[in-house]
Amino acid sequence: MEESAIKEGFSNLRPGSEYDHLYESALCRQEADWLVGINGTRLFTVLYGGKALKVGRVQTPTLAMLVDREAKIMNFKKEAYYVAHILGNGLDAVSEHIRDKAEAEKIAGACANGQALVTAVVKEEKWIAPPKLYDLTTLQRDANRLFGFTAKQTLEYTQSLYEKKLVTYPRTDSQYLSDDMEGTARNVIEAIFNSLLFEQNIMFNPDVKKVLNSKKVTDHHAIIPTMEIVKQDLKAIPESEMKILSLCANRLLCATAEKHIYNSTKAELTCNGMVFKVSGKAIWKNGWKDFEDFFKNSYKTTEDKKDSDDTKKLPELTEGMTVTVEDTRVSEHFTQLPKHYTEDSLLSAMERAGSEDMDDDVERKGLGTPATRADIIEKLVKDGFVKREKKQMIPTEDGMKLITVLPDVVKSPKLTADWENELTQVSKGEVSAGQFMAGIKAMVSDLVKAYHSVSDEQKAMFGAGKSGQEVLGKCPKCGADVVKGKFGAYCTGKCGMNVGKALGVTLSDSQVKSLLQGKKILVKGLKGKKGSYDAYLIPESIEEFSYTKDGKEIKGFQYKFNMEFPPKKDK
Repeated sequence: MEESAIKEGFSNLRPGSEYDHLYESALCRQEADWLVGINGTRLFTVLYGGKALKVGRVQTPTLAMLVDREAKIMNFKKEAYYVAHILGNGLDAVSEHIRDKAEAEKIAGACANGQALVTAVVKEEKWIAPPKLYDLTTLQRDANRLFGFTAKQTLEYTQSLYEKKLVTYPRTDSQYLSDDMEGTARNVIEAIFNSLLFEQNIMFNPDVKKVLNSKKVTDHHAIIPTMEIVKQDLKAIPESEMKILSLCANRLLCATAEKHIYNSTKAELTCNGMVFKVSGKAIWKNGWKDFEDFFKNSYKTTEDKKDSDDTKKLPELTEGMTVTVEDTRVSEHFTQLPKHYTEDSLLSAMERAGSEDMDDDVERKGLGTPATRADIIEKLVKDGFVKREKKQMIPTEDGMKLITVLPDVVKSPKLTADWENELTQVSKGEVSAGQFMAGIKAMVSDLVKAYHSVSDEQKAMFGAGKSGQEVLGKCPKCGADVVKGKFGAYCTGKCGMNVGKALGVTLSDSQVKSLLQGKKILVKGLKGKKGSYDAYLIPESIEEFSYTKDGKEIKGFQYKFNMEFPPKKDK
């Protein structure tokens, strides 16, 4: 969006014919998504009685991953194990996992007041390379982990920054800059120091070359701030967008900084014939983590703190030395329950889906593109197949049922990942568009032929009646199903019972369900002579009603209510 970049683009225009294959792959993606979505959704919606069961080339495998994780969590059996500790000379060495508590206590007791012999010491210099620049998915993951933003929010905030010319194009799956951007990157780093880190006195000699690689830049390069950050008033930017801009700026500094180097020590001690292990590390050069620490401190991020035992510095140890055991103890631990997906880990899983079955040189793996993943997650939530609980993404009952009834061909992450890879090959001219679409059409027609009938019991799985709508309960007048219709709840027996309204107020589905079960409901905004009021309505019996509208007499039945009034709040 910067003028200099746009002028440069216009002065290096290439013939449109070079992009024909890219157009073909985009058309294939649209047609494949439509064919799988429209046929799959209609097929399974009709088969199972009418509740909209949405099937999609990307959303169904994503839901399948969530359901698979939920099944593992539900079937998990927690098991206890014990660890014996020996303590002395500033060390806390631990035994292997022991199933039996008495056994662990016996081992610890046998070492009390004894001597432990250091039998092995391994010292290594280790390092952690700087992180790569942000593509959209890694930015969405970090923003979810650190700030709790949903993937959709992160895309919206980044898009807004892009439209203000403050960051580069967000919908990218590359983590590198092109080789001709070295000067740009250096200028942007200087701009970050001048506009975002002006209070920090940090000596920094960035290694820009390691973030340059034209071969790994496809349609768009990684997301970095632009030179506009110096020209614009950053105080006027909303806080949420400022967090994203700071993340992108910080990542450019981290990516071009030195590696984080530390010395790791692992030792084994033997006491009374048992082996105990201890590990620790001492940081030698903080490197890129200086910027990461500064960022986390300035934003007080919500990231869970990891308690890491191996960050402790150990005393000097050598093989053959003895350590006096000053104390012993036994600690109880439990096998770890698999974790629910968060949006961070789900985006990562979508990106990696199917990759374990593919060669390393496959260019695009996973489900969907960086630009579509956020919308896929939002769709699953909106359609009622997934719910958000704090940061966790949990499949609903309908989501779990849907995956149990769908065939592997539409829910396999591996299959969709194969399609993603084939679409990339279409864009390069290595696979023809006709070949790709023939495979999709064959799969869809096989699906429709294979699944043409289900039992009545299966039809009732999604709480839909014969009419195809969700059943809310039984009509108190005739006993027929009361269902959710386009214009509110109604009785399928057409007996004239009014179930969708009470005293002129349209009821929600949950209020209708409660009424049909004979429970009292709180209704707000009832009209009275002195204005509107709230009341609890308790169904007492059924009464007939009639009134004249446009010269016609309208008759029917309705609930007769007792009323209770909620206590008034003191002003």
